[in-house]
Amino acid sequence: MTMLDQKLLDILICPVSKGALEYDKEANELISREAGIAYPIKDGIPVMLPEEARKI
Repeated sequence: MTMLDQKLLDILICPVSKGALEYDKEANELISREAGIAYPIKDGIPVMLPEEARKI
């Protein structure tokens, strides 16, 4: 599992809600609480496509 760079986390926003994202180290995904979805991180790269996100 690759740790995401904090600078990258600071600038990324949810493309759906335009809100902040939380990094879930355990699940290796970025969570948008506003949109109720989680974006996967594959090979250290966040996949910020709404169709790739899962509902939470």
